[in-house]
Amino acid sequence: MEQQDDPRTIVITGASDGIGAAAARRLSADGHEVVVVGRSAEKTAAVARPLGAGHFSADFARLADVRRLAGELREAVPRIDVLVNNAGGIFDRRELTEDGHEMTWQVNHLAPFLLTQLLLDGLLESGAAVVNTSSVAARLGRFRPEDLGDDRRWSPQRAYGDTKLANILFARALARRHGEQGLAAAAFHPGGVATNFASSTSTPLRFLYGTRLGRRLMISPERGAETLVWLAEGTPGRDWRSGGYYEKKKPARTNPRAQDGALADALWERSAELVGLSAGPPAR
Repeated sequence: MEQQDDPRTIVITGASDGIGAAAARRLSADGHEVVVVGRSAEKTAAVARPLGAGHFSADFARLADVRRLAGELREAVPRIDVLVNNAGGIFDRRELTEDGHEMTWQVNHLAPFLLTQLLLDGLLESGAAVVNTSSVAARLGRFRPEDLGDDRRWSPQRAYGDTKLANILFARALARRHGEQGLAAAAFHPGGVATNFASSTSTPLRFLYGTRLGRRLMISPERGAETLVWLAEGTPGRDWRSGGYYEKKKPARTNPRAQDGALADALWERSAELVGLSAGPPAR
């Protein structure tokens, strides 16, 4: 895709490492203003400094951090053209956050849901795009909105797959609810990327991501960031369809439940309830 004539302001969460950092470097090189967000203030600053980029730190396991981050972004970044919800992880055991939510659900879905909602007025004003990093693991998603993080059926892989399905449903719900106001949204799978993902867990994924042989079978963060960059630089309606799910810069198949509008609405309403927000009017 050709470089954009008008540079965009692009906020990327989970950008202290992996595809978030790789995308920040590529988008900055393409002339965009990048804002880097990560959990570690030191690592986030190290990514941002060579780019001359703004940077903020927040721990998505604490919703108070998300609310603080939203306030700081509203103050320091008056216009956001693209919000990339890229932060996430897989966790070794079922654990509740200080907010009372299962960790995987809070970090991978509830925190980005809250951040997006708190920035929504500005995103609508700028006609922004929201890009959610999902995964092929969304095909495993089988959650019920009333039982997010249910301990009776919890496993690291199941919780991860459930939240990655939620990332797609959230993008599609954003497009349905706010598309007529100019907001676009999409989700994507970056591929199997050689990062530190799952390296601190005892899940089978640790042996894929944490061994030399496994990492040789995977792609670089730079390649993994290509679809993220394509979505961030593209024009919805011309280059990609709002509400879509993408792999390798193309529409992709995923869990059939990702097409369930009633499930997307129920997830939205339950998520709003859990983070203490109004769900707003129903999707059209």
